[in-house]
Amino acid sequence: MAKDLTNSSLDRKNILNNNFAIREVYEQVGFYGFKHEGKFRFTKQQVADYFEVDIRTIERIIESNKEELVQSGYEVYFGSKLKDFKEKVIDFVRVTKKNGDVTDIHVGNIVQLFENELDSLAKTPQLSVFTYKAFLNLGMLLTGSKKAQKLRSAILDIVIDVLNKKLGGNTKFINQREEEFVPSAIREYNYRQEFTNALDYYIAENKFKYSQLTDKIYKSIFKENAKEYRQILKLDAKESVRSTMYSEVLDLIAGYENGFASFLKNEFDKLKRKLSLSEAHILFSTYEIITEPTLVPLREKARSLMASRDLAFRDALHEKLKNYVNEVSSKDYEKFLGERSMDLEKRLEDNKEVFIRLKDR
Repeated sequence: MAKDLTNSSLDRKNILNNNFAIREVYEQVGFYGFKHEGKFRFTKQQVADYFEVDIRTIERIIESNKEELVQSGYEVYFGSKLKDFKEKVIDFVRVTKKNGDVTDIHVGNIVQLFENELDSLAKTPQLSVFTYKAFLNLGMLLTGSKKAQKLRSAILDIVIDVLNKKLGGNTKFINQREEEFVPSAIREYNYRQEFTNALDYYIAENKFKYSQLTDKIYKSIFKENAKEYRQILKLDAKESVRSTMYSEVLDLIAGYENGFASFLKNEFDKLKRKLSLSEAHILFSTYEIITEPTLVPLREKARSLMASRDLAFRDALHEKLKNYVNEVSSKDYEKFLGERSMDLEKRLEDNKEVFIRLKDR
């Protein structure tokens, strides 16, 4: 779905939290900054020059979006912090020119940026400074600048490219790259067996009982039945619904299955007979009410993670969960795209013995 970065703070935050994409943007866009305290820095004037707008335009954007820009790295230097920054900039320019490093086009551009400002830097009592993320954040907010518009377009393309490179163009099973996916899938598989056994033993024969009570669990957790979920993720008939679910969702499903299986057994023991499917539906509603205080926090978390990740990673909106959509954290990007993530086949091969033990529990 099309994204308008000027209007969506959620989309802006998701991009700025994606450090893999930000690194690629830095390499491709080519606006190189001075590294200070571990981050690339740019002055307000440099940012205004880049976007080819009046500095007052930048100031208006800052005034209207200060909290967001501060979160992405914008700050005002004064006092000892400003003095330290000035001294390091001046020293950087002096040493770089002395050593002849300005022949490097990237370094030369940074030197030129600060040489243009040395006089004003020496006199200013305070200085607005942007990190690279804050610079991008401002570009995502700035209208009326052709360079900002081009930057936004480049950012969106790069975000897609990074995902494609990491995932081979298939985001449908990005959930399987997480370390916890396979252990959670195996646990859920085992509890699923307990659940289906309980349906066999304690509910009268009915070919619809498995699908209907499974849908009860799905709707209780994320408000969709299996068919709705398939449509949103565009799964074909051969693709398993649960193979696309995040570990937290699988763990919660396992909890529901195990809990309701026990609930069914208790009702069977009390009645001394099998329940009809309609009685099982009523019993599930009772189970939901009784377990509500315990399950609400876990369910709220699962809904938020599922809705937020699917929108960011799969470009899939769960309409019934749209109020649960939040930004995807940098930690989540690292979890699904970072060095410790990997495709399912490799993870199975690397941990074969561990998974066998888990499956046999």
